[in-house]
Amino acid sequence: MKRISILGSTGSIGQSALSVVDAHPDRLQVVGLAAGENAELFAAQIARYRPAVVAMGTSSAVDRLAGWRPTGATMAGTGRDGLVAVASHPAADLVLCASAGTDSLEAVLAAIELGKTIALANKEILVMAGGIVTAAAKRCGVAILPVDSEHNAIHQCLHGRDASELRRLVLTASGGPFRGRSASDLLKVSPDDALQHPTWRMGRKITIDSATLMNKGLEVIEAHWLFGVRANQIDVVIHPQSIVHSMVELVDGSLIAQLGVTDMRLPIQYAFSYPERWPATSFDIVRAGRLDFEAPDTEAFPCLRLAYRALEGERSLPVVLNAANEIAVAQFLEGRIGFTAIPQVIEGTMNAHRPAEVATLAAVREVDSWARQYARELARAVELKV
Repeated sequence: MKRISILGSTGSIGQSALSVVDAHPDRLQVVGLAAGENAELFAAQIARYRPAVVAMGTSSAVDRLAGWRPTGATMAGTGRDGLVAVASHPAADLVLCASAGTDSLEAVLAAIELGKTIALANKEILVMAGGIVTAAAKRCGVAILPVDSEHNAIHQCLHGRDASELRRLVLTASGGPFRGRSASDLLKVSPDDALQHPTWRMGRKITIDSATLMNKGLEVIEAHWLFGVRANQIDVVIHPQSIVHSMVELVDGSLIAQLGVTDMRLPIQYAFSYPERWPATSFDIVRAGRLDFEAPDTEAFPCLRLAYRALEGERSLPVVLNAANEIAVAQFLEGRIGFTAIPQVIEGTMNAHRPAEVATLAAVREVDSWARQYARELARAVELKV
């Protein structure tokens, strides 16, 4: 029996993770849950899974939470403190980080220090503090198991292989809802247009990141930290069917791919079961039909180019990229800026920043705070006139 804590249990990844628990009740037990603001769904999850410890994003969310006290769960707190408490619970063997944004960074580091396995579905953690997190995991002998379908695929393709065999990683991208459109075509797209992802059902922020290709850019940076490869060893290809989740090229030219249905329960189960394999739905390759691949258009979708620039610059530049992107996406979703202004805000913030070392959590948070404030000011300068 593996005992798990889930950070972000009411989000799409968190709900999929609980579906995996339902499928394997003899192997998985929930001991901790943390959620943001969805008190109604969270109350139902607490009643069903009876965790020992719970937390929510804000005090107002806790006030709306009904019926949890009779379950025996302990309310550990709110915000970052609550996330740390759930991730640090003594009974947890594995912590799934599925919460959006960067608030769970301290929680992940706390879990690592306690020797808990990390199942990571949050890109921002490694983009923001990849050096700090991976160094802590190495020092504590903790495994970081990727849940993103792309990095999960690479983890499977690399299993048992020596680093000397690897030539490059190939991350696949669906291309999002605007694949094939030119830069001029994107000037008038709305948030509703951008939220219509063709193959995956995800949260709002990550869906916009997929539409701009920033999601893939963040994955490039994440892959660098997870697998110890350089920027020039990571390629991105557009694969609209989302059947090939990623590939690995070996030094002899062999290309090894992981294929499967577009269902996040599979990579979550892989992380929960690792190093074992548990039964799941079979994949019909014949029904998948054709598989197409094409190069990404970084002129129409410059966010991918900006992510490579941040990785190559290293130090604090990825922190700035991530923070500015979160602000720009939020402004777009609120209808304040246009779709093509997202990369403008990010690039302007990166241009204004002087890269510095970020060896401590305090340094990371300081750069993150500066970048968010600067990006807000840039976004105000390009606000749509309604």
